[in-house]
Amino acid sequence: MLRKGKSDKKASGGHVYSGRKDVRRINYLQLLAGILIILALNVIGSARFARFDMTTERRYSLTDATKDMLRGLDDVVYFRVYLEGSFPAGFRRLRNQTREMLDEFRAYSDYIEFEFINPTRAGDREQISRTYEMLMDKGLEPTQLQVRGDDATSQQVIFPGALVSYGGKEAPLKLLQDQMGIPPEEVLNNSAQALEYNIASVIRQLTATEKEKVGFLEGQGEYEHRYVADITQSLGRFYDVERVRINERYQNIEDFKTLIVADPVKPFSEEDKFILDQFLMNGGSLLWLVDPVFADMDSLRPPDYETIGMGWPINLDDMLFNYGIRLNPDLLQDLNAAPIPVTTGYVGSRPQISLLPWHFFPLVSPASDHPIVKNLNLVRTEFVSSIDTVAAEDVDKTFLLHTSRNTRVLQTPTRIALDILQNPPDERLFREGPKPVAALLEGSFESVFRNRIPPEVDLPADFKVRDKSEHTAMVVVADGDIIRNQFERGNEPLPLGYDRYSGENFGNKDFILNAVNYLTDDSGLIEARAKELRLRMLDKTRIGQNRLGVQILNLLLPVLLVFVFGVLRIFWRKRRYSR
Repeated sequence: MLRKGKSDKKASGGHVYSGRKDVRRINYLQLLAGILIILALNVIGSARFARFDMTTERRYSLTDATKDMLRGLDDVVYFRVYLEGSFPAGFRRLRNQTREMLDEFRAYSDYIEFEFINPTRAGDREQISRTYEMLMDKGLEPTQLQVRGDDATSQQVIFPGALVSYGGKEAPLKLLQDQMGIPPEEVLNNSAQALEYNIASVIRQLTATEKEKVGFLEGQGEYEHRYVADITQSLGRFYDVERVRINERYQNIEDFKTLIVADPVKPFSEEDKFILDQFLMNGGSLLWLVDPVFADMDSLRPPDYETIGMGWPINLDDMLFNYGIRLNPDLLQDLNAAPIPVTTGYVGSRPQISLLPWHFFPLVSPASDHPIVKNLNLVRTEFVSSIDTVAAEDVDKTFLLHTSRNTRVLQTPTRIALDILQNPPDERLFREGPKPVAALLEGSFESVFRNRIPPEVDLPADFKVRDKSEHTAMVVVADGDIIRNQFERGNEPLPLGYDRYSGENFGNKDFILNAVNYLTDDSGLIEARAKELRLRMLDKTRIGQNRLGVQILNLLLPVLLVFVFGVLRIFWRKRRYSR
């Protein structure tokens, strides 16, 4: 029995020793397998590029058009980002998101390089002032922040933008959007949404060798160059912009991709309408900025300062109706309106000027989430009318801009007079709800001259008249003034959308640029504007009510979880290896 016990003990001890050797062998094999898997992934990764975006809204996924553009770069695109320093949390988040987006761009092209610069570290006050002037001269706009300290509040100037250089050329990049009436958190979130589009657009602007042609139509009293000087310059960064007359010759416009009809005041001839119709049938796109009602501030002259708004026929109704849109001969008033300077009294012989909202100048807002108007600032209009869509086969319609719910519709003819500003408006009259003022139509349009004898015009020798268009698009706005820039006292054109009376920047320029970009661009960069990042904000009210509980939860819960995990792991290891 004793011998047998000794034999059992030895056998048992041999079993334990053998088990430990098996565990060690398994650990070595697992380590070797892990190393082999890592090496294999690196070999595969070097041969085939792939990135995985696990976020819900795909915030780190670039559009195919952006990737294609980045892969086609042949020289360094250098970003000097002036969003560095001690900022509030929102701007730190925008800075980090900008860095992440540039890192994402660099993942698809080794030609993307960037640095973040703090302009306040330029040296003494004089050097900092010169740096600020240099940045403003190059197109970057400063923003003033209120920074709250422990016992004081200070002002801080920042430049939320970048200067981008490529091949000896340089262009400004705006990182912070202008949006009136929107909480700062949403403005910063919307700015983050637009990062890919804005960065890709400035790269495209600098690297484009061949530009599509965009034309401002002339011949029907459209705006002269000085009234559209700013938007012409802005469009010129992306396109070859010219002014063109039809003069009953299709050859005059056949090389253009998009035509802009900016506030015509003379009727179109049937010959010119036919050529515009065939331009559309052959894949051209159109931006119509048309006033269906004649009303002008220049008509408000002393002593009465009044005029009559009336329908203004320019012989386009049948054409636009056939394409699927109708411009209504009415005028819209809105309680949400741009101000104008008005004399409200006198001190001695000196007039007292006040800014009062002029309800005939509605501030319109996006009517949809379409990329043309997504996250767009309010757009300033003057004597705008409403529009309706009508049935048109194979044509999709999307409303882009509309007035606020506090709208009043005036049928024409109607009286327009400054004396209405003497009394507060009757808000009961402004309850007709939002009215659309701009729309996008896209698809295959039917010619308005189908089954009609076409007028005699000058066409190319091999030209074939078409009754149905290729897939194309047009944007129709019931206000021609939306594209007109104001002037400084020295008669220098101001940036489009800047109101010299209120000092506000409206979204007119962005709207026109986005519309022309959508109509003209076939690279698909506009798709990046459709990206949406959700703003996951904490409930500040609940945080204030449960401040201590939230702090304890965030500080102690992670430690407790780690502790519990450690105890369970120790218990599991003891139980496994003590057998």
